[in-house]
Amino acid sequence: MSKKIDLILIKKLRAKTDAPIVDCKNSLEEANGDLTQAVEILRKKGITKGQEKKERVTSEGRIASYIHFGGKIGVLVEINCETDFVARTDEFKNLVKDITMHIAASNPKYIAQKDVPEEVIKKETDLYNSQSSDKPAAVIEKIAQGKLKKFYSEVCLLNQPFVKDPSKTIGGIIDEHIGKIKENIQVKRFIRYHLGEQ
Repeated sequence: MSKKIDLILIKKLRAKTDAPIVDCKNSLEEANGDLTQAVEILRKKGITKGQEKKERVTSEGRIASYIHFGGKIGVLVEINCETDFVARTDEFKNLVKDITMHIAASNPKYIAQKDVPEEVIKKETDLYNSQSSDKPAAVIEKIAQGKLKKFYSEVCLLNQPFVKDPSKTIGGIIDEHIGKIKENIQVKRFIRYHLGEQ
């Protein structure tokens, strides 16, 4: 039986996602009142208005750098937004700083799932399938999908749990900011240097 959802929780979810109230209520019911899970449900269904904003052009933003461990790790990142006004706000600057520090700590290889080359996905899937070869085909596929999801959460920046709050992903943090500032925000590119690595 789904949990009765109170209005305060619905308002919180609406403020985070900019989604319609009915969809906020439904997703909270589906998530049994778990706010983080409700955000993910809305994102998967493409209901958040942030999805519409994600189609908009981002030609402003910031390039930032971060040096860690006494000069042993360095990160350069470009994060875009729609207007110079937003790019100059403390909120946007803090988001950029958090993401730059996160990249230094978590070492993602790609920005999003769509950036992972097909041959890498195939190699991972083949490995998972070979590890479960004694199981029925339907079970093998479920195991492979579960392991791929975990793989994406390790190597894709947007899927990684945020180092300062692992209950949220970097993609979720960006979506929250899109909802607050009413502008599209995109990680355009990044590079991470580790002293001595090729």
